Amino acid sequence: MTLESGEPLHGEEAIIQEYLAPLAAGYAGALGLKDDCAILSPTPGHDVVLKTDPVAGGIHFLPDDDPANIGWKALAVNVSDLAAKGATPRAYLMALSFPEAPTRAWMARFASGLAEAQTAFGIQLAGGDTDRRPGPVTISITVLGEVPTGRMVRRATAKPGDILYVTGWLGDAALGLRLIKDPGLASRWGISTRAADAAVARFLRPQPRLAIREPLLAHARAAMDLSDGLVKDLGRMAAASGCGALVSLGGVPLSDVGAAAVAADDALWSAIAASGDDYEVLIAVPPEGTAAFESSATTACAAARPSFGITRIGEMTAAGGVALFKPDGRPYLPPRAGWDHF
Repeated sequence: MTLESGEPLHGEEAIIQEYLAPLAAGYAGALGLKDDCAILSPTPGHDVVLKTDPVAGGIHFLPDDDPANIGWKALAVNVSDLAAKGATPRAYLMALSFPEAPTRAWMARFASGLAEAQTAFGIQLAGGDTDRRPGPVTISITVLGEVPTGRMVRRATAKPGDILYVTGWLGDAALGLRLIKDPGLASRWGISTRAADAAVARFLRPQPRLAIREPLLAHARAAMDLSDGLVKDLGRMAAASGCGALVSLGGVPLSDVGAAAVAADDALWSAIAASGDDYEVLIAVPPEGTAAFESSATTACAAARPSFGITRIGEMTAAGGVALFKPDGRPYLPPRAGWDHF
């Protein structure tokens, strides 16, 4: 569905009042989207955690994607950062930039995807803006979350010897995108239609791992979300913490699609280790706390809907840089570290 297909909307107020104001109806501080600013009253004893991450057509989503999936993804990629900080989502601001007036059909589907995401993540629209400018559709969202004062889990606080974990499965979104562009890959990889659809869904509708919040706050030394690939984001954690890291790819969690893809083509380890859009959580835990973390995280992940797992993949080291090893023990250096806009 494109912006041009169907009856166009006329005027910014129509976009706001017909499609966006209902998304803000449950948040009193939004003031019905009838003021220039919104109000946030933090819970006593909590810090406000903020994150902005825009998405643009042709970069983060395909131009003909279902607008409902675009709305979901735009919010999910931001909430994923809150999940990795141990924060509870509260509200978000959104700026929409269109190259031309969207149609009613496009806005209705987009708003429906946002509404689904809001319900799933426990967050509501507080305000924002719309404008028209050249270029692809761009959705800029700023999420606001809360965490007990001084408890936000940072990425720069890991130490040598900390044990590394990831949530979920790595590489599915990158492989899902390849399946969208070349559906014939499914048969060449020997995977079922159901498995292929699941990987495509991981690209279209990422799932922020909010269920990991309490285990993170109780046991993690450092954490961050994986948006630009394991190698690149782990490198960021290591550099910020003044450490190195060691990871065995044989321990990295793979879905049926991931396992089939690397079995069919060894070069696809790069999609597992160095592609963006995973939106899983990378976690560093002190060695003395791993048993308690694994117990609480396993319970929390199993109770989540949809459920997911937690997997130990390596450890932080004193030496700088990220060292990767293939399942057979050979050192592995991907062609690139991960996604980079520039």
